[in-house]
Amino acid sequence: MKKKIFILIFLVLVATLFFAFDLDRFFTLEYIKNSRQEFQIFYDQQPVFTVFLFFITYVTVVGTNLPGATILGLAGGALFGFSIAVVTISFASSIGATIACFFSRNLFRDYVQRKFGDRLDKVNKGIEEEGAFYLFSMRLIPAIPFVAINLLMGLTPMKLRTFYWVSQIGMLPGTMVYVNAGSELGKIDSLAGIIQPGLIISFVILGFFPLMVKKAVAFVKARRSV
Repeated sequence: MKKKIFILIFLVLVATLFFAFDLDRFFTLEYIKNSRQEFQIFYDQQPVFTVFLFFITYVTVVGTNLPGATILGLAGGALFGFSIAVVTISFASSIGATIACFFSRNLFRDYVQRKFGDRLDKVNKGIEEEGAFYLFSMRLIPAIPFVAINLLMGLTPMKLRTFYWVSQIGMLPGTMVYVNAGSELGKIDSLAGIIQPGLIISFVILGFFPLMVKKAVAFVKARRSV
C-alpha cells in the first residue's frame, strides 16, 4: 500500500510541475526547430553531458507518461546524428517504458486481477506462453499507442525483464525511423507526416510475421504428431 501511495504521489507531483511550469512548450516541433542551433552549440561544447541530460529527460518523459517522446526522438536525430541518437533513444525509451510498466503494475494490476480475475485467466495464460511475441508485434506497429502498451502490459503477469528486452528489440525499427526523420528536421512540417500509410502497413506485416511463423511451426508439429 505504501508503495502505491508513493508512486501515485510521485506521478502527480511530476505531472503538476510539468504543466505548472509550462514545460510542455519545450516539447513542440516549432521550438525544437527554432532552437536547433543553440542546442548544437551546447552539444559541441559538452557532448557527454548533453547526451546524458537528454537520456535522463527521455527516460523521465516516457517513464511518467508525459507528452514529448516523439519530439525528443526527432531532436536526438537532429542533434546527435543517426548512430548516437539511435543507441541513446533505444535504451532510454526501453528503460522508460519498463518504468511506466512497473508503475502501472503496482498501481492497477491487483485491482484489475481481483475484479476480472476469472475472465482474465485465459489472457494471463496466453501472456505467459506467447506474451513476448504479442508484445513484439505491438511494438512494431506505430498505430498502437506507445503509452497504452506500457500501461496494459503492466496489468499482465509478464516479467519486467521480458518486457524490457522485447521492447528494446521491438521499438528499434520505429526509433530508427524517427531519428532518421530528425536528421531532416528542417523539412518536417508536422508529426503526422513522419509515418506514412505505406510504412505503417510494412510495420504491421513485420509485426505479425513472428506470430505467423510460430503458428505455422506449431501447426506442422501438430500434423506430424497425428
